[in-house]
Amino acid sequence: MAKPISFILLFLFPVAGVFSQTGGDNVYEFLNLTHSALESSLGGSNVSLTERSAGLAWTNPAVLSRSMSGNAALSFTNYLGGVNYGMALYSHSSGKSAVIGGGISYLNYGSFTEADETGAINGSFMASEISLGLIYSFHPDSMFSAGISFKPVISQLERYNSFGFAFDFGASWHNPGNFLSAGLAIRNLGLQLTSYAGEAKAGLPLEVIAGFSARLRHAPFRFSLTMRHLEKFDLTHDYNISDGEDETQSGDLSGNLLRHVVAGVEFFPHKNFWLSAGYNHQRRSELQSDLKSSGTGFSWGFGINAAVAEIEFGRASYHLAGASNTISVILIPGRMFKKQEHQFSGSFR
Repeated sequence: MAKPISFILLFLFPVAGVFSQTGGDNVYEFLNLTHSALESSLGGSNVSLTERSAGLAWTNPAVLSRSMSGNAALSFTNYLGGVNYGMALYSHSSGKSAVIGGGISYLNYGSFTEADETGAINGSFMASEISLGLIYSFHPDSMFSAGISFKPVISQLERYNSFGFAFDFGASWHNPGNFLSAGLAIRNLGLQLTSYAGEAKAGLPLEVIAGFSARLRHAPFRFSLTMRHLEKFDLTHDYNISDGEDETQSGDLSGNLLRHVVAGVEFFPHKNFWLSAGYNHQRRSELQSDLKSSGTGFSWGFGINAAVAEIEFGRASYHLAGASNTISVILIPGRMFKKQEHQFSGSFR
C-alpha cells in the first residue's frame, strides 16, 4: 500500500502550485468545512489528535483507528446566514492493521427567491452540495498510521450541476508514553469533471495541514498547534474595492506566519467531561470589525462521555454578525454490548 501512495503523491505534488488559492477561487469550497465539534472548538483545524472523535478522520484519514471500529459519528452545524451542513461516518476494522470507513457530508445553502431580469418573482430554488467519503487507514505498528480517502462530489446550484472528485492523504504518529502526537494531511487533490454551465473547469481547494499535540504528564491539559495552508506562504490580501478585485500582498513576516497558526487547549477535569478552547488568527485578521474585535477568531466547546455515546459541542466566532454551532454525537455500540455481557455473566455468580 505504501508504494502506490508514494507514487500518487509524487505525481500530484506538482499540481499544488496550480491550486494554491485559499478561498473564493475554487469549486467545492465546502470540502474544507469542519465536521467535528471538538475540532471546531479547537480553532477549526486539527490533524494531530489520534483518539476519541471519529469525526476527526474526515480531516485526516490516518487518525481512523481500531479503537473507533464499529463507531458511528454524526455531526450537524448551524452555520452563518441560514446555511447548515453535516456529516455521518461509520468505521470498521479490516484485518489486523487496517480500518475502513464510509460516510457522507452535505452543505445546504437553503432556499432562494428566483426572479428574472425585470425583478418579477418566478418562484424559489435550492442549492446544496454533497460529498461521499471512503476512507482507508493502515497501521503498520502501534505508533504510526497512514490513510487515504476518496470523495466523489455532487454540487447542485439551482438548475446547474457539477461533478468531481477529491483525494485526501494523511499520516499520523503518536507516542502514548510521552503523551505526544503529530499529523499531516494533504486535502482535496482532485478534479472537477463537469462544470456548471460549460465554463472552464476550476481547481479544488487544496490544503496542506500539519500539527502536533502534547498532553501534560501531571496536569489535565492537552495543547495543540496546527499549521494550515502550508502550500501557500503568503496568506495576506489587499481587498481593492474600486475594481472589485483582491490581490495578494506581501505583509509583515510575523503577521503572515501567524495566519497559518491554529492553537487549541483541552482541559480534562473528569474522565467523562472535558472543556476546550481555540484561536484561529487568520479568521480574526480577516473578519474582525474595525470598530470592535469582540471574540472573532476564538472558539470553545465541551464534551460528555456518556454510557454508549460521546456528545460534543463546539462554538466558533467568525464575526460580530454571528457564530457557528456544531454538535457531534459518536455512537459506540461496543460499550452497550460489553455492559450487557457483564450483566448477563454476573447473573450466574
